[in-house]
Amino acid sequence: MSIAQNILEIKKKLPENVLLVAVSKTKPNEDLLEAYNVGQRVFGENKIQELTKKYNELPKDIQWHFIGHLQTNKVKFIVPFVDLIHAVDSLKLLETINKEAKKIGRKITCLLQMHIADEDTKFGIDFEDLRAILASDFYKELKTDENAGVEIAGLMGMATYTDDIVKISSEFAYLKSCFEKLKKEFFISDSHFNELSMGMSGDYELAINQGSTMIRVGSTIFGERNYKVI
Repeated sequence: MSIAQNILEIKKKLPENVLLVAVSKTKPNEDLLEAYNVGQRVFGENKIQELTKKYNELPKDIQWHFIGHLQTNKVKFIVPFVDLIHAVDSLKLLETINKEAKKIGRKITCLLQMHIADEDTKFGIDFEDLRAILASDFYKELKTDENAGVEIAGLMGMATYTDDIVKISSEFAYLKSCFEKLKKEFFISDSHFNELSMGMSGDYELAINQGSTMIRVGSTIFGERNYKVI
């Protein structure tokens, strides 16, 4: 099937409350435009140079999500262009995004990335470290700052790469339970803390069953990636 057909088939299966992020890293503008022309407006990239180039060349009503691991020294290059950062995995990174976004008068929506998989190669932090970020003096001050440069809207996580659907589902269920605990402890009166980004091409239906509100789908839409593309 074509990219357009793939997008439409996925969207047929999605509940109304689930957002599709089309992971377009390494893909040419022509592929993104094919998705755009059937209504897709949210795209995910993980390389700053590629994201900024596409931002400048493609329609301005596209929402750009940064989905990869983000180094603090790269933040200033991305805050003018990105709408949401999926993978905030340290207090230092959160502080840097806030500082750089405030400089240009923007507020960037962020998700805290939790490590839920068996693989050590996947980024993210554990539940107690997430609690420590939200209990920090910095975050307490951030919540009362009318000009804050960041807003935490939820959690993100990646399940173990395995064919064991019971294991994948249990990892997503664990992330959902952590989300509910944090919401109750830190965001009980904050309606903006409502996003759970989990699920990719191979497991997004399992993720939706466990409460995902945002899925990150690449190869099922665009085909396999060409990592030679810069």
